[in-house]
Amino acid sequence: MDTSGASDADENTGTRAAAKVAARQLLAKLGAGGLSLDAVARSGGLSVTDVEAVFPHRDDLLTALVIDAYNESGAAMEQADRSASDAQAPAGARLLAATRALRQWSFDNAAEFTLIYGSPIPDYHAPQDTVPPASRTPAVLAGIVRSGLEAGEVTPPRRAVPGPPLLRPEAVELFGGLPEAPFSDIIERGIVLWSSLIGLLVFQVFSRTHDSVSDEAAFFDYAIAVAAESVGLVVPVGETSA
Repeated sequence: MDTSGASDADENTGTRAAAKVAARQLLAKLGAGGLSLDAVARSGGLSVTDVEAVFPHRDDLLTALVIDAYNESGAAMEQADRSASDAQAPAGARLLAATRALRQWSFDNAAEFTLIYGSPIPDYHAPQDTVPPASRTPAVLAGIVRSGLEAGEVTPPRRAVPGPPLLRPEAVELFGGLPEAPFSDIIERGIVLWSSLIGLLVFQVFSRTHDSVSDEAAFFDYAIAVAAESVGLVVPVGETSA
């Protein structure tokens, strides 16, 4: 039986994995701007030809790293949310668990966090392939808010966002439809929550709050509780911080 095709596939898979390991190590040392196929080959003990066989261009390698980072961070949030949901936690507690998980992943993988949430990489434009993995984080938040809404755990806003809806169809689809009044602007409010979460993590991972607060983990919980008020969720604070 001819197994050459399977062998080639296995070899490519191994080369691809080795190249990504080397690239992640370089990412932590040099940042995304320091990545090149030559540097990855040298660092990983590979030939440039082998690396080019699985990642023809630097941007192909960057895209693979971006997709991995979004998938890994999204999976961390999803797992934390599942555990909280299985324990019958209310939506506010689920939100805290999921955002704490993203915080832990961000500190454990600061280079990858910087890759997806830091400054844009010169001359790199993320392709459409990165959109589904990138959507996993807002999808977790949307699912939690939606569950809270269905369970009657969301307080109606004191005032609605003025004017017509400010949403693209993709955002409405991600949430599962546009709720009726008085929650018709909850998706916009959820986007505020999402952007607040990422901005808070940028501040903490890049050490922008360490000289302003005495306990950054406790401050993170407090900040999530404050941001959650915009969507009408009550987040429990004062528990042991992750």
